[in-house]
Amino acid sequence: MPKKSVTATDANRTAITNLRLDEEDFRKLPFNDKRAYLDAVLPKERIALILGDRDNKKLARAMQPHELYWLFKENGGTEAMELLGLANPEQCVFILDMELWRGWSFLEDKAVEYLGYIMKGSLEHFLELLPRLDFNLLSLFLGRELIVAGGIGDLNTDEERQTDWDHTFDDVFLIKFRNPHHANIIGSFLEKICRFDNPLYTALMESVSGEIDIESEEECYHLKSGRLADLGFPPFDEALEIYSRIDPATFTPGRNKVVLPAVEATTLPGMSLTGKTFLERVILRMDSELFRMELNYLINTALVADEAHLADMEEMRSVVDWVYGYLNIALEYLCKGDEAKGAEILTGEYLKRLFQLGFSVVIGLKLRGDKLNDADYATDKALSGLKSPRPRFYRGLDPDGIDGYREFQELKDVAAMSDFLKMLEG
Repeated sequence: MPKKSVTATDANRTAITNLRLDEEDFRKLPFNDKRAYLDAVLPKERIALILGDRDNKKLARAMQPHELYWLFKENGGTEAMELLGLANPEQCVFILDMELWRGWSFLEDKAVEYLGYIMKGSLEHFLELLPRLDFNLLSLFLGRELIVAGGIGDLNTDEERQTDWDHTFDDVFLIKFRNPHHANIIGSFLEKICRFDNPLYTALMESVSGEIDIESEEECYHLKSGRLADLGFPPFDEALEIYSRIDPATFTPGRNKVVLPAVEATTLPGMSLTGKTFLERVILRMDSELFRMELNYLINTALVADEAHLADMEEMRSVVDWVYGYLNIALEYLCKGDEAKGAEILTGEYLKRLFQLGFSVVIGLKLRGDKLNDADYATDKALSGLKSPRPRFYRGLDPDGIDGYREFQELKDVAAMSDFLKMLEG
């Protein structure tokens, strides 16, 4: 490829993002230019450039925790685990908070899986992360995985002396693994803690043995929610409020919303303003850093509310498309093609309420569809998609007639489905 000058100046940094660089060219860039270039490439290429660069740790740690998490989820597999090994403690804790919970429930098996990933990393990374791990959550987790007896100055009971204990790391606490399949990972974890942070090891063993009450799952959930709230992710119960229905016929857009700077706005999956939809054309008129922060928070809210989708990047993208679709439907419903009015509404009304409006328009179709049944294959498919907890549009109603589903994206989708229901109702 032709070589181009990529000097690190503000004047040419924008031009850098328009170049196509191989890994050798990328390595020659100053650090700030590397960051700018990474923002402009696809996730698969982005992670390859990071992992292959001498500044790999610095590049990974320059990202916001949620930005790194998107990249982590986009790729998966070995590369994602390498990325986890480069992450700073705050980023690692964020990933664990996102991955180890579904709603209010702690996923014990998932915790063992991620502990295994961490144990495969470097000792340096482990020792950096260890002080930042939540003691309450470690206590809860180990309490489900271990039976512990003994302690400093304790005399073992007859029952304890007769128990066939699996191990002791310090000749003080006696340990039995509840799940033999987890013993290697948890044993390796405890050995490192005992060796490098013995006071923490002692505190955990005393907690699990019952001398200190183990924190409840509910308490750990609230601590986790507080950490995520600081990074722009609401608690689960608060996130569910986006599903509140409002009456489209009486909806009046607000004019005086106040959005305070919070977490840094980042590039989100699917955030490409091509002007294809009404929403995108309106955003191009009034885009700002504060608007992107609010949009970022709304998408985070949808991801938390629909927690099952956090386990799969394709599903996460679906949630993003779903949020954009409902916002687009709401704006089209209110503006009747007037982009200037759309910009005024996005400036004055909270995105959460606009999402609720779009959601309510689509839910109105679902309530009609719930009353109908039909044995015809295509009709049944269309009704099944509409009746699902999150209504989906049957692509057989599209001009290309594909047999599948997609998100509701535009007001014309609402009109097409409404006409379809009228035919069945008639």
